[in-house]
Amino acid sequence: MRRVTSYHHGNLREALVQAAVGLGREKGPDGIVIREVARRTGVSHNAAYRHFADRDDLLREVAKVGHDELAGTMRSRVKRVRVTDPVERARRRLREVGKAYVEYALAEPGLFAVAFSHVSLGDLSGPYELLGAALDDCVEAGYLPSSKREGAELSCWAGVHGFAMLYSTGPMSDAPRKQRDADLERLLDRIDDGLSG
Repeated sequence: MRRVTSYHHGNLREALVQAAVGLGREKGPDGIVIREVARRTGVSHNAAYRHFADRDDLLREVAKVGHDELAGTMRSRVKRVRVTDPVERARRRLREVGKAYVEYALAEPGLFAVAFSHVSLGDLSGPYELLGAALDDCVEAGYLPSSKREGAELSCWAGVHGFAMLYSTGPMSDAPRKQRDADLERLLDRIDDGLSG
């Protein structure tokens, strides 16, 4: 267990969030308990409650860290797409957004669970905006008909989120990586087929 023992005056809130992020990585949302966060930070739980209204307030802060990391993973994968054809570039970027989602869920199952446990759609601005931008690029490139654009985020998101849950903590978590990767490619093919004109 990592214990955060030092922080600069005025940065206790950030130290508490980082301790909670560590707990989230280890144990998921159920592991984030203000008393334990305070202990790891080296302060009383009363001191921690001065910075967060309640546990849900702290969980929302940890969820933001997860969203930021997920968005960073998405941006990194999208930047790797080096294709000049606009249609193929848009399709591949959308595919990379989906792969990044699954990649992050598998690499950080605890924090991923926190990121989607105490949030509303409005809290998902980074990852959701990146998905929307990738879909908009598909429309602009002429691949996704504008008549199919409305609500396309939900179909794409549901597909990769369900896949991520099945393979990170669900019944497919023991599947060999080769099978998982092949299954993900098939899922992304189905999503791609559903979007085309």
